[in-house]
Amino acid sequence: MDRGHPSLEPQAKGPCVIAPVRAVLRLRRRVCVLRKRRLLQPGTEPDSGTGTLGPTGSLGTLRADLDQPKFFTFDSLTELTSRTPRKKRRRSRVVLYPETSRKCRPRTERQSRAQRCLLLLVAIVGFQVLNAIENLDDNAQRYDLDGLEKALQRSVFGQPAAVGRIMALLRDYLATHVHSHPLLLALHGPSGVGKSHVGRLLARHFRAVLGDGALVLQYHARYHCPEPRPVQDCRKELAQRVADVVAQAEAQEKTPLLVLDEAELLPPALLDELHDLLQPQRSHHFHNAIYVLLSGAGGIEITHFVLQNASRMLPPLRHSAGSTQTEESPAEELHTSLRELLAREHPLWHTAAIVPFLLLDKPDVINCFREEMAGEGFFPEQALAEHLAEQLSYYHVAGHEFAITGCKQVVAKVNLLQHKAAHAGHWPMDPGN
Repeated sequence: MDRGHPSLEPQAKGPCVIAPVRAVLRLRRRVCVLRKRRLLQPGTEPDSGTGTLGPTGSLGTLRADLDQPKFFTFDSLTELTSRTPRKKRRRSRVVLYPETSRKCRPRTERQSRAQRCLLLLVAIVGFQVLNAIENLDDNAQRYDLDGLEKALQRSVFGQPAAVGRIMALLRDYLATHVHSHPLLLALHGPSGVGKSHVGRLLARHFRAVLGDGALVLQYHARYHCPEPRPVQDCRKELAQRVADVVAQAEAQEKTPLLVLDEAELLPPALLDELHDLLQPQRSHHFHNAIYVLLSGAGGIEITHFVLQNASRMLPPLRHSAGSTQTEESPAEELHTSLRELLAREHPLWHTAAIVPFLLLDKPDVINCFREEMAGEGFFPEQALAEHLAEQLSYYHVAGHEFAITGCKQVVAKVNLLQHKAAHAGHWPMDPGN
């Protein structure tokens, strides 16, 4: 070969050009195979001219399968080709409140009109309740029950439990002017223990606070209905007098007081009339009244009970108006026995608030003498009162001396002392005068 003449044979190309071309062709072939796999449905065959995937298989497909990486899966080829990508659902965000913090309500709910109306309704109801409480206090203050209690404690001796029960019943009843039934107080006890005295004090006090004596009715069985008089006339008269009193009291918006002394002497017809006046079927103005029955019925039972239980019932009942549950057991026993006894006589006492009056001890009788002596103008000398008290008869039980007739004979003894002083020409007055 000459150096001056070029050679006509083509020179062989180097490996630097062939290797990249083969790589590009191999990548293109692989991409085409992958595209056809995705486009073909399961069970169909591609075109025979392409030389790609077919049921019998060809050299191109085998070579493409050898070139692709293999991974082991539990899914078949058809399942992999038929699986379509799922769309991602947008999940709503869940608001979680911490347990230790307070949940905030929406602003629109906090400013709701219903809540404002509810607050206004609560304020109105509260104002009405306060107004009702003030009206209750005003109605009770009209009758000056504190002054009545002081007068009873000062003038009634030996009956702290009875006075306390009477005042509790009056305070509860006079707290309001509107009632569903009248108040019936039944004061029972032996002679001389202060029943009639309490009735007079109540009548005097209510006349003063009501300002009208016509609103206080005092009915005495022996005086207003003696034996020769027909009972039906007495019944009509009592019904008419009670109707006039309650009608006048209703016009003045006040509570009247009706005191019936010696109720044990009332005929059965008058007791029936009183029982009819207390019925709820009556007109509403009959419900606003206070009835006080002064009766000696049950006096013998009270006397026996006091003498049999002097050691265990006198301390709690005499020295304190309020007591514990253990101390109230004798009093409750006495109330139960009295109610059973009186209910057998007439059904009127089923609705009555029974207040028993106990026997008076000797110191209580001495106080009665001193009070009467001061009222008659005598100096209430302790020695003279004790001397007069010694002239009475007593039950001697468990270290106590209970007056058989109570203070019944105190007035007669003081009047006799007054006559003796008049005949002697001097009066046992205060030495300082």
